[in-house]
Parts: sequence; structure tokens; C-alpha cells
Amino acid sequence: MARIPKVIIIGAGPAGLTAAYELASSGKADVTVFEADSCAGGISRTINCSGNRIDIGGHRFFSKSDLVMDWWRSIMPEQDAPSRDDIALQRKLYKPGPGNADPEKIDEVLLHRPRVSRILYGGRFYSYPVALSAETLSNLGPVKTLKIGSSYLWRQASPVKPERSLEDFYINRFGDELYRTFFRDYTEKVWGVPCSGINPEWGAQRVKGLSISKAVMHAVSKAFGGGPKKVETSLIDNFMYPKFGPGQLWEKVAALAVRKGVKIHYRHAVTGINMEGGRIKSVLVKNTDTGEVFSEEGDEFVSTMPVRELVAAMDVAAVPQDARRAAAGLEYRAFVTAGLLYSRITAKNKSKIPAMPGLVPDTWIYVQEPQVKVGRLQVFNNWSPYLVSKPGAIWLGLEFFCNEGDEFWNMRDADISQLAVKELQSVNFADADDLLYSAVVRMPKTYPGYFGAYAQFPHVRAFLDSVPNLYPVGRNGMHRYNNMDHSMLTAMKAAQIILGSGEAKTSIWAINSEEEYHESK
Repeated sequence: MARIPKVIIIGAGPAGLTAAYELASSGKADVTVFEADSCAGGISRTINCSGNRIDIGGHRFFSKSDLVMDWWRSIMPEQDAPSRDDIALQRKLYKPGPGNADPEKIDEVLLHRPRVSRILYGGRFYSYPVALSAETLSNLGPVKTLKIGSSYLWRQASPVKPERSLEDFYINRFGDELYRTFFRDYTEKVWGVPCSGINPEWGAQRVKGLSISKAVMHAVSKAFGGGPKKVETSLIDNFMYPKFGPGQLWEKVAALAVRKGVKIHYRHAVTGINMEGGRIKSVLVKNTDTGEVFSEEGDEFVSTMPVRELVAAMDVAAVPQDARRAAAGLEYRAFVTAGLLYSRITAKNKSKIPAMPGLVPDTWIYVQEPQVKVGRLQVFNNWSPYLVSKPGAIWLGLEFFCNEGDEFWNMRDADISQLAVKELQSVNFADADDLLYSAVVRMPKTYPGYFGAYAQFPHVRAFLDSVPNLYPVGRNGMHRYNNMDHSMLTAMKAAQIILGSGEAKTSIWAINSEEEYHESK
């Protein structure tokens, strides 16, 4: 019998666990996973704060890929009976069934949730993406509306060429005035640098194909009961979501992978990569509980660790100088979530979108107000009512973007919570007197940066591609702002190649790059 390959996977996030599950399911690989943290899920984990669960960044379970959608459904069944808030709102987004996946009776279930995201700007709410509705036009006023319309038409006739920055990308699709009104401030909060200094590739991966014309067509088609065959992900109306957050699903995937023979070692950080003859021979692993360091040999290596750390861990002589220099200069943005539990909020639902009593209907609210640091606000009740421990309470997540180790990152939890409460009150969303509980969660290297040394990333990619038994996958593994489904698809592709599909490793990079992988359905 042919010897099955030993595959070492670095990281137990969505990409690492997908690769492990796929390889183990084939029965044709011996799989070991090393995860530096103490749990599965990566940035798709769920944090339990005294019974209130935080979804870091928010994870909609929706994909244009039927393969990914079916994969999720194979892990957890879709709800076939009403959830707690479905009952109250007489809402039926799910397909009724025999009640075997009743979220009021079982825990492992994928809920169907309405997708509602809005922008908070100038004390008013606007649809996201911006729709040219009567409400939007009324909020903006005739002068602002005229400026937005004229600047959009001007850019359609006279676009910026070539597109050298994210700013160019946005104004070509939305016009200068709409860009400054609804995109610039939030985006610069996320990245900490001007949009003029960010590579336009980020925009191409996040909002490819989305524009005013697409948003208008979508709104018109909905009004007449129809819809285009392909819908941008930013325009979808509903999505699936695990009852207790994304971490619930990934913890189950990890458990299923172990049953299939995968060995997962938590609190084991890969600190060194040993090369021989241009290939990876072994990895150095540190048990962060005991301090023990050991070497683990393998045949194939799947990496989801940040590219900067991966290259730094390799033998100096094995990495070309231009690739090493570029990798060392790659930058990342960190993410801090302040979880705030309120007895009530002062924001009112003035929209026509149904919401639970005392709640606004949003899952996400993009805070475009320049006077506050918070960039985005999650209403966890609307992701899943089961994320909230106290009946009737409102569980919010205020998202702040920073650099790991900077002044904000190093603030005391109590000071961050205090700032979050103050900012929420300043935008007339909630009163400090109604606060019941607070918690702070920090997540490093959440967003790979598209600025600085990123312009030299082709040198890094060329080197990574030259190592025949190395497969970088996932968001940090590829230094690419992938969604969860894109990360999974890169892992599936890597598993197929390892199992002998005959495809070139470069096909992994095509995911979330070529048109067929972009966010439309």
C-alpha cells in the first residue's frame, strides 16, 4: 500500500479546520493541527462573557458557492421551526419542517436571519448599501442629493485612470460626494491611514461589482417582486447563522475532525520552519503551557499563520532577501470589541423594518460619525436572540480598530468600556444609566493591511509558491482580506491538490481574485 502523506496544518481557524476535515474525510492523509490559542475558530470564534456571547466582527453564513453552503448544512441542520424572535415577529424566513431542527428545542441549528445593515451619519440612519429611496433622499436633503448625483455622473463620464488607490476605486463607483459622505471616514477608521494610501485591491475584493447602479437595480427589482439572477453579497436579504454564534459551528467541526483521526494540539505555537532542499522538512513547536519545544516532521504543510510570522520563522538562507524584507514590512490592524449590556436603548426603530420591542432592526451599524472612534456597532440580539443571557436586555458590540500595542490597544478594559459607553451616548444610541454589564475582547492581526510594504507582496508570493510542499490558505495565511467562505475554499483547494488533483498551487490564489469567486449569486 502507498504511504499516506503526513500533513501538518498551522492554525485551527476556518481555513485550517476545513483543510483538516477535508483531508481526514478522504482517509488518505495523516493530519496534525497546531493551534497557538486555546480554542478553535480563529477570528470566527465566539467569546462567552458571563453568558453573553460576542461574535468577533460578525460572520454571516452566506456564500455564492453551493459547495460551501452545503458544507455548512452538513455540519448543522437549518432551522425548520420558529426561533424566539420569529415567534414574536410572526416571521418565517426558514422552510417549515417536522421540527427536528427547532431552535427552541435543540442547540445545534443554523438560524435564518434577516440581513439589515445601516449607516449612522449625521444622527440619521441610511440603508447600507446606500439606496436612493425616499427616506435616503429626505435625510440628505435636495442640495446634498444633487451634489451626490452630479458627482456620480461626472465620474461615470470622467473616471480616475489608472486606479492607484482605494480612494480612486470608491469615487469611480460612487462619485466623490458619496465617497466622502458614506465611505471615507469608516474606511479610514478601519485602516488607520488615508484611503489614498491603500491599495485598490482591497476594494476589488470587498465590493467588486457593487455601485450605485447595482443598488438601484436591486431596489427596483425588489419593488416589482423580481430580482436579478446574481446579487452582490452586500445586497443579500438573509443569511444563515449558528444559534450560539460562529464559534459553535467551528468547535463542532474540530470535534468531528478529531473523530476522523485528526490530532489537534491547542496552545501549541509554531515558532520555526526548517527547510531542506527548498522544501519544508519540519516545524518547531512550542507548548505554551509547559514551555517545551519540539520538532515535528511532515510531508505537506498548510499554513494559516500570518505571512509575516511564517517567513520570519523560516531559515534565513532559504528566503530571498526581497521576499524577507517585504514580509517583514507587512502590516496588520487589530480589533477591539467592547460588549455592552443595556436594560434599554434610546435609539428608536423609525424604519418600516420589523424589530423586537425596544430594538432597532440592524445586525451591523456602520458609524460614519467622524467625532467618535467607534467604527461599527453590532446588535447581537439580531444575530441570534440566544447570544443574550438576560431576557429583555440588549447586548451590543462596539468595534474599534487599532494597531496591536498602540495606545488604544494598551488601555485598561475599564477605560475602553467607559469610552464605548460615552460614545454611544454621544450619538444618542444608549444612556449610560441603563448599562448593566461590560466586557472587552482584543483580537490581534484581524485585518491584513493593503498599504506600506504590501506593494512588494508579489516577491513574497513568488517565494511561497516556490516551496512545493507549502500551502498558504485563509485570510492571514495569504495576507488577503478573505471572507470566511473564501478562506474555506482556499483550504478545500489546498486539500484537493495534496490529495492529487493535479492542479497547480497557484490555483489557490485565484479564489477571491477571479470573477467566478467574487461575491455574487
